[in-house]
Amino acid sequence: MNYLIHDSIFNSAARTPNAEALVYGEVGCTYAALALQVRAAAALFLAHGLGPGERVAVYMEKRIENVVAMFGAAAAGCVFVPVNPLLKPNQVAYILADCNVRLLVTTPERQALLAPVLASCPDLRTLLLTGATSSVPSAGQPPALPATVGWPQLEALAGTPVQGHRRIDTDMAAILYTSGSTGEPKGVVLSHRNMVAGAASVAGYLGLEASDRLLAVLPMSFDYGLSQLTTAFLRGAAVVLMNYLFPKDIAAAVRAERITGLAAVPPLWITLARLEWPADCTLRFITNSGGAMPVVTVEALRQALPRAEIFLMYGLTEAFRSTYLPPAELARRPDSIGRAIPNAEVLVVRPDGTLCEADEPGELVHRGALVSLGYWNDPARTAQRFRPAPGRESGLPLPELAVWSGDTVRRDADGYLYFIGRNDELIKVSGYRISPSEVESALYASGLVSEVAVFGIDDMQQGQAIVAVAVPATVQVDRAGLLAECRRQLPAYMVPAHIVLREQALPRNPNGKIDRNLLRHTFQSGA
Repeated sequence: MNYLIHDSIFNSAARTPNAEALVYGEVGCTYAALALQVRAAAALFLAHGLGPGERVAVYMEKRIENVVAMFGAAAAGCVFVPVNPLLKPNQVAYILADCNVRLLVTTPERQALLAPVLASCPDLRTLLLTGATSSVPSAGQPPALPATVGWPQLEALAGTPVQGHRRIDTDMAAILYTSGSTGEPKGVVLSHRNMVAGAASVAGYLGLEASDRLLAVLPMSFDYGLSQLTTAFLRGAAVVLMNYLFPKDIAAAVRAERITGLAAVPPLWITLARLEWPADCTLRFITNSGGAMPVVTVEALRQALPRAEIFLMYGLTEAFRSTYLPPAELARRPDSIGRAIPNAEVLVVRPDGTLCEADEPGELVHRGALVSLGYWNDPARTAQRFRPAPGRESGLPLPELAVWSGDTVRRDADGYLYFIGRNDELIKVSGYRISPSEVESALYASGLVSEVAVFGIDDMQQGQAIVAVAVPATVQVDRAGLLAECRRQLPAYMVPAHIVLREQALPRNPNGKIDRNLLRHTFQSGA
C-alpha cells in the first residue's frame, strides 16, 4: 500500500527496476537508479542533521537532480519546497525565510545570484549544489553564509541504508508557493495523503499506464506540473523533463520522445493549437488546467490531434485537482470543467452556505482527501479559505474543513460545472457581474486575436470599465474591427470600453498564465 509520496518510486522500482523513470536531454534514469539516488539524498539530508518536517528547498530548472532532491527530502521525513526557477533572488529569499528552509538545493550559477540575499534567511544552514564544489566562499559571499556541499557527496552515499524520520500520511510532505500576483505568495501545505490521493485519482481517470510517456513542460513548483511526476511514478510511467524555449520545441519533443501525455495551461494550448501536428502523433491524451480553455482552441485541438483524448480540468493549489470533463462529453459541453474527480465532492454554494439550485451561480467548495493543510504560518488567510464544509452532520464535535475556492461556477441540470470567474476578478459594470473569460472567449472565437486578456478598472459612472489587451492575429486587425466584433457577439454592458493592441506576447506569471494584474498596472500607469 502506498501511504507516503516517495513510496511510489520505491514500489515502481520493485516492480519494474529497469523501466525508464526520467529522461533529461540525453540522460535517462531507470526506476532502480532513481530509487538509489532518492535514498542517497535522504541519507545526505539526515547526515546534515535535518529533523522531521524541516524544509528542503529546491531552486533550479527541471532536471533529474531536482526530482531526486524533492523526493529524497520526503524519504528523509522532511518537507520539500519547490521554488519556481523564474523567480528573482529577492523572491526566492522571501520563500526561504517564510517557511524556515534549512537546506537549499540549487546550481552553482544560481548560488552566485542568491549570495547577496541569503544572509536574510537566518534558518538556512546548508547549500547542496549540483556538480562538484569547493569550501571556499564565492566572490563577495559573506563568510557567515551556509556551509556548501557538492553533488558528489550525495552520490558517495549511494547504497547506504537509510531510515528516515517516522512519518504518517497526514504529515506535511511539501509546501507549494502560489505566484503571489496580489501581495506576497502563500505557502500551501500539502500532506502525503493529499499528494497520494491526488495522484491515484488523476491517474485513474486518465487511464495512465506504465507504458505512458509524459512530457513535463510546466514548472514543478506548480501543483499541476508536480502532478506529472506523482501520477507517473504511481503507475511506473516515464517522464521526460523539458525546459522549452518555444512551443515548436514541444511538438518536436513529442515526436522524438514518443510522448503519449501532455499537460499545459490555456495560453500555451492556444499557441500549440496553431502548430502543424503530424498525422502519426503519439499523443494519447492531453490535459488543460490553470484556467478556462477557449472553445475555439478546443475545436482546433480536436482537429489537429484527432487521436488524442482531451481532458478539460479545474484545480486549485489548495486542493490539487477538483473536476474533470470526460472526453466523451467534450463535443456536447466544450465549455464545461466537468464534474468532481474520484474521491472528492464539489459543491456550489450561496454566500449563506446553502446549496445552489441548477444553473444558479455560486462559490465552488471542495471537500475530501485532497484538501490541503492550509497556508504556512498564515492563520488569518487559512481561516478565510478553509472553513467547515456546508451541510455536514451537526453532531460532529470537530467539523470537517473544506476549501472555499473564491471561484464562481454554475452546475447544470446534469451535474456538469461551468466556470464563471474568480470572485476577485469579476468585473462589475452598472450592476452586472461580468466574467473576464466570457469576454475573452468571444474575442478568441472571432479569430481576430492570437492572445487576449480582459480586466476591470475603476470607473466613476459605471463602477468599473472593461479593458481588453490583445495581440492581433494579423496586421490587418485594428481596434475598430475588434470593437465591431464585440458589439456583434456581446450585450452592450459586456463590450470593452478600452481596447489595447500589442505586438509582443502578453506577459506570463511564473506558472505560465497570462498576468492580468501586471497588464492592469501597466494600463493604469499609462506605460
